[in-house]
Amino acid sequence: MGKAVIEIESLAKYYGKDRGIEDVSFSVNEGEVFGFIGPNGAGKSTTIRTLMALIRPSSGSAKIFGKDCIEYAPEIAHNIGYLAGESSFYERMRVREFLGYASELYGKKNNPRIKELSERLELDLNRRIENLSLGNKKKVGIVAAMLHSPKLLILDEPTSGLDPLVQQTFFEMLTEEKQRGVTILFSTHVLSEVQKICDRVAIIKEGKVIDIPSIYDLRRNGYKKVSLASDGELNEELLNFHGVADLQIHDNEASFIYRGEVVELLERLGSLHLQDVFIQEPVLEEILLHYYR
Repeated sequence: MGKAVIEIESLAKYYGKDRGIEDVSFSVNEGEVFGFIGPNGAGKSTTIRTLMALIRPSSGSAKIFGKDCIEYAPEIAHNIGYLAGESSFYERMRVREFLGYASELYGKKNNPRIKELSERLELDLNRRIENLSLGNKKKVGIVAAMLHSPKLLILDEPTSGLDPLVQQTFFEMLTEEKQRGVTILFSTHVLSEVQKICDRVAIIKEGKVIDIPSIYDLRRNGYKKVSLASDGELNEELLNFHGVADLQIHDNEASFIYRGEVVELLERLGSLHLQDVFIQEPVLEEILLHYYR
């Protein structure tokens, strides 16, 4: 893995007495696609806005390319492509005019990337931005973030408003950027999205990062989804043992997520009078119940 492109240490932001983020620490390595997962309100956008020097932290530090995000903001911005969760544009401009203007800010006039990226996303360059749907405005933001071939992409909820086919194209584009060595920080509350492209994820809950697993570890590290049926009625006393989460019981049937040694699980289940048992790999949403509960 390459050197760290993003370094965040004990970052906190308060709005008066209200919490934005309290204790956020993680790093993103060069060439990595890093997911930032959490429900709405967990602190993802606050962290990203601090990275982009749009807000100042209350405490802690954040660096990009080894430089302080606030002190060196203009210099850093030249090599970053940023997509905000809620983008604003010059509404009266046509798409072509706006993207041309955005490209010239990076010193790139008559930029062929505008046409290339717009065609991939089926974005009409001749329409006025004020007449675009939410999804098409999101496409404008994506093109604006990528048109100058940045070294780092910071994307805040990039797929909201995009239809499934466009989402698929977008993930293909991100994969191509990764292959070119671009580092990507990608925030989302749609947990299944990180499985498509991310190498690692930071899980944020109520303003604090609570774990930073690899996607492989998150899905493979002892997590199992167990469904079973018994000869007799089941209860929590029988099944609520160490490693069990999201236990659901209905008469003689039960299901739960288990994290731990499989041998230990089988020993527990062997003491029950089971009619049937089914053990499978859970989806990411089910695994994260361990974190959110």
